[in-house]
Amino acid sequence: MKARSARSKPRSANDEFLGFTGSLHFDKRLWRYDLAGSIAHAQTLVGAGVLTEKEKIQIVSSLRQLAEELSDGKLEPDPAAEDIHMSIEKMLIARIGQVGGKLHTGRSRNDQVALDLRLMVREAISDVVSGSVGLQTVLLEKAAGAQTATLPGYTHMQHAQPVLLSHHLLAHFWRLERDISRLSDCSARMNISPLGSGALAGTSFELDRQEAARLLGMDDVTENSLDAVSDRDFVAETAFALSLLMIHLSSLAEELVLWSSREFGFLKLPKDLSSGSSMMPQKRNPDIPELVRGKSGRAVGDLIAILTLLKSLPLAYNRDLQEDKESLFDAIDTAAASLRALTHFLTEAEYDRVRMRKAAEIGLMTATDLADFLTTRGVPFRDAHGIVSRMAEESGEDDAKFLRLAKEVLRKHMKDHKTSDLDFLKADRAVERRKIEGGTARSAVAKQMEKAETKLKESRALLSRMKSQNSVVDKLLGLEPT
Repeated sequence: MKARSARSKPRSANDEFLGFTGSLHFDKRLWRYDLAGSIAHAQTLVGAGVLTEKEKIQIVSSLRQLAEELSDGKLEPDPAAEDIHMSIEKMLIARIGQVGGKLHTGRSRNDQVALDLRLMVREAISDVVSGSVGLQTVLLEKAAGAQTATLPGYTHMQHAQPVLLSHHLLAHFWRLERDISRLSDCSARMNISPLGSGALAGTSFELDRQEAARLLGMDDVTENSLDAVSDRDFVAETAFALSLLMIHLSSLAEELVLWSSREFGFLKLPKDLSSGSSMMPQKRNPDIPELVRGKSGRAVGDLIAILTLLKSLPLAYNRDLQEDKESLFDAIDTAAASLRALTHFLTEAEYDRVRMRKAAEIGLMTATDLADFLTTRGVPFRDAHGIVSRMAEESGEDDAKFLRLAKEVLRKHMKDHKTSDLDFLKADRAVERRKIEGGTARSAVAKQMEKAETKLKESRALLSRMKSQNSVVDKLLGLEPT
């Protein structure tokens, strides 16, 4: 009778089958975490009576030797292996014989890959947080140097009200602060060990799961073995946090593209970080912001791919989960590269403050201030809004005509009106009236910058803790930097 499946009788898988099912070409980047997890697992096998102390030392020594050779590029994973886990096991057994074959006792590739991926994402989050802090630092430095620069604030891409450039830059700072907070929360939820969950039901060997978690710098162990081997919430959550980060970067990039255009003229492109045209010799192009804007779509696509992958998967492990890595790795790499590129770009970019100020003084930018003034004279705001709206329409959005009409309105509502009273409609005066907490007045922005400095210190402290936690992997492998 013809076999019903390829697994119903022993036979060699053909190259086409291995090519389709193998994952080594992308999961080989997990090698450090796989080796670290194996060292922690070996320690628990001693406690369970599976390994002698001598056998553990032999296994750990060989794993560390593999780590050194893989790190130096002297060794490459076996391309014929199905995945990085089997490749490492094969290399270990080839070196120390059947003692190496004992290492997989009480462990499945299901809890093994779940652990490796958590360790890898933990470190990747730290790297992205580091990049976010770097961009925040540049934004704060630029804001500190632009506390008197005024530009138009926009809603619906239409002139709205004047704001300080420092206030505008800090808006992007706080977006990044929320991204860091989300990534930190994700890292904390993810930092628990699934090791010991086995294939799905746990293991009959008395492994000290808490000891393995401690060795790996993890805070606890998973509560349910079925959930542990199938859980990829942390993958989806990380992908979401990264995609939202990329959307924030895309928003910043969009402004940089617009501001560098002749129509705005607010930004001077760094010569070394922009390109010329292959045909038009007078042009320079904002390549980095445009690419960041474009790459945000990749990150969103990665998130959608991961969520779609997880939809309707039954418990526990399914081979579908192999497909989570390429999308996750791409989202991580895209976010990290975009942060570095945009940080370099903003460091070198210069703002045209004169052009910004001129733009802030046209387009009836202080019409709201006139309506607010009428309100202080007893006119209900909705009525004041209507009066100023009709003035704007009558002026044809001509600033000089609008000021003449404003003078007539002031004469009507102020018995002791003077021509100098119109000074309150100047952009600088309008900015300085917004002293409310979180407003754009210089005093309010100065307080905001103090808060931003505090947040930056907190984020750097968080980053230091993350890096210390991640260093456990290289310490286990004997790869600590000298």
